[in-house]
Amino acid sequence: MPLFVLLLALTAIFGPQLWARRVLRRYGRVRSDLPGSGAELARHLLKAAGMADYSVACAEGTMGDHFNPESRQVVLSPAHHDRRSLAAAVVAAHEVGHAIQHHIGFRPLFIRQRLVRVSFIAEKIASLLLVAMPLLTVATRAPGVGAACLLAGLSILLFPILVHTVTLPVEFDASFKRALPILSSGYLAQSDLRAARTILMACALTYVAAALSGLLNFARWFQILRR
Repeated sequence: MPLFVLLLALTAIFGPQLWARRVLRRYGRVRSDLPGSGAELARHLLKAAGMADYSVACAEGTMGDHFNPESRQVVLSPAHHDRRSLAAAVVAAHEVGHAIQHHIGFRPLFIRQRLVRVSFIAEKIASLLLVAMPLLTVATRAPGVGAACLLAGLSILLFPILVHTVTLPVEFDASFKRALPILSSGYLAQSDLRAARTILMACALTYVAAALSGLLNFARWFQILRR
């Protein structure tokens, strides 16, 4: 892979992550004019939506903001759970957006859940098949066995890309079809809505970067196996 293309790919992958961190840090300052913390807003939004069987929790360890469909919990990082900041409010509304998706049976969310369950295992199997391909070819003296391992390994490596592809509409729906309209309905001042869109877009682009990372991993294996 040419150096320029590699640098461009790395910028596309890591640039959105760095931008998202910068944006969250910028809008993570405490705002005394906001009526509550991220956790308080999330609980209020769940109650307002009639979702009494959903709850809010503070993330433990290195876990970040997410929605847990099994426990029906909106999980927020400590900074967003406890702090009164614009970032906390926007992230809380986004994760509540996922809870609403779950509550109404938003099909892409459930498809993503099923794919994520097997994605990690599939990726490990693909790596093992690709590493074992030369050994199996030599051991069996059958080129067809190696070719089958190659085809199976590369096919499985496409699975994480499929997961990220399904993830993108789920994330954009939670951000711009659910969280932003909620925040625009009186929870944020008009002067804060542009910043809210920036926060949501920055976080959404990290999932685009994850999809590109999957493509780069696939291309890396392809280049290795061509030699």
